[in-house]
Amino acid sequence: MHTSESSRASEGKGVGLGLALVSALAFGGSGVAAKPLIEAGLDPLHVVWLRVAGAALVMLPLAVRHRALLRSRPALLAGFGLLGVAGVQAFYFASISRIPVGVALLVEYLAPALVLGWVRFVQRRPVTRAAALGVVLAVGGLACVVEVWSGLSFDALGLLLALGAACCQVGYFVLSDQGSDSGEVPDPLGVIAYGLLVGTAVLTVVARPWTMDFSVLAQRADMNGTPVAAGLLLGWIVLIATVLAYVTGVVSVRRLSPAIAGVVACLEAVVATVLAWVLLGEHLSAPQIVGGAVVLLGAFIAQSSTPAKGSVEPVATGGAESRLSTRENAA
Repeated sequence: MHTSESSRASEGKGVGLGLALVSALAFGGSGVAAKPLIEAGLDPLHVVWLRVAGAALVMLPLAVRHRALLRSRPALLAGFGLLGVAGVQAFYFASISRIPVGVALLVEYLAPALVLGWVRFVQRRPVTRAAALGVVLAVGGLACVVEVWSGLSFDALGLLLALGAACCQVGYFVLSDQGSDSGEVPDPLGVIAYGLLVGTAVLTVVARPWTMDFSVLAQRADMNGTPVAAGLLLGWIVLIATVLAYVTGVVSVRRLSPAIAGVVACLEAVVATVLAWVLLGEHLSAPQIVGGAVVLLGAFIAQSSTPAKGSVEPVATGGAESRLSTRENAA
């Protein structure tokens, strides 16, 4: 009997690991698909609106199913929609219009380190030495990525926009931690569905989609010299890089521990960098590649080093896709 249970547990973890890999691969392709649309003439905010609104429409049935969340966790839904969806993605897509996709995503991987900074200096709670080491590594690696010795080799505004995306992730993590001691963990799929709806509402006001040049979507976008249908790129962003990525990510965390799922999520930055290199011709230098590896190592150490009781437990995330931070016992 114990052997059977062990076998099922092992199989469950194997499936969870596979789903986590799918999620990382799906999330990693969002920036590569979005950048050609932006270069074809769409405003970054319009691309974000199309992505969020399309995903919200697909996940609308889940929102209806979990409508009780509107009464039980309105602050969490608002925070996830405003910061985790609208804020992160708007800043990220704006940043990749000015700097390489891989660099923007690596800047966002400062989020776990920034969360620990919030815990230590704002909430004045102790953090472990390992967590502090993770912060130092992440910051040092980022210095290599942006090549500070050459006076920053990338657009400064683009880097600030990417940092803005990381700060939005921090805001969501901090908000989601409020009231977590009650032990009532909301269904993450429901939170994602409502987060997308809230994000759509916010972005509709900010992006004003009625001013969008919709004719661009009927044309072809240039992907490093290769023409690709704009509608196909948008479909990938909505269905694969958002809906599939979120759902498989949530299910994987339920089968794995958040720490393990967070480690796999680090592959997102690797996938995004490789895809941008191959499909967009965005090459990184050797120091930048080494620095990127150090950033990911620092993010992993920071997110896996649990702070003192009651502080935030971030799952390392990246890009336009702030993951829903869940706990291991999520039902």
